[in-house]
Amino acid sequence: MPAKKSSKRAVKTPAKKAAKRITKAPAKKASKRVAKKKTPAKKAVKKAAAKAAPLAAYNAKRDFKRTREPAGKVPKRKGKALHFVIQKHAASHLHFDFRLELDGVMKSWAVPKGPSLDPSVKRLAMEVEDHPIAYNTFEGTIPEGEYGGGTVMLWDRGTYEAEDGGGADSLREGYERGDLKILMHGKRLNGSWVLVRMKRPGRPQWLLIKHDDDYANTKKDIVEKEVTSVVTKRTMDQIATGRRVWHSNRS
Repeated sequence: MPAKKSSKRAVKTPAKKAAKRITKAPAKKASKRVAKKKTPAKKAVKKAAAKAAPLAAYNAKRDFKRTREPAGKVPKRKGKALHFVIQKHAASHLHFDFRLELDGVMKSWAVPKGPSLDPSVKRLAMEVEDHPIAYNTFEGTIPEGEYGGGTVMLWDRGTYEAEDGGGADSLREGYERGDLKILMHGKRLNGSWVLVRMKRPGRPQWLLIKHDDDYANTKKDIVEKEVTSVVTKRTMDQIATGRRVWHSNRS
């Protein structure tokens, strides 16, 4: 009997345990590396998932039973022109929401000081969640307590295009690269502009800059000069005290 016990113990010797660890360790590490590696297939799946619900972040932040903002839906494309809208927004802090239509949504930035016509002035533009195209007509009041609660004015709107004439493909590449050059055709903003993404950690931060062209102006402070809606001609105070909390003029 003692011999048999000794035989069983001999199976699990320190040498054999070490050999087992040596044999399995490289394989386990290699397996983990393969699992963590972002293969083209995984990237494609992730990209497809993002496209499947492009306005998920927008919808998740809002209670549409309380706010009369438009629900996030991606409409069918109508026409070739791409639109932009700039909304003056008196939320917790007054700022301007700069929105560009691309791939069925409005790519959006919050510009604290608003746009400047002076090419030497670089305005901070904080990228926020994509908004629905229906937001292009929103002027009114977001209820207090809701995300972005406050008064919203349609400060400017119109169409825009890629500066190099490359269409949506060029705009998409510029956005991904962080160097988005555009031509604006609005009621207040026109000519060549650029959005440049800064290399900073955390929430994407960009700079909105006017290019030096015929529409540049170093003396005119357009934010101070233009204080009414391009659609209803109302001031922020008039919008805030008005009966309507939703304006949908599609002309």
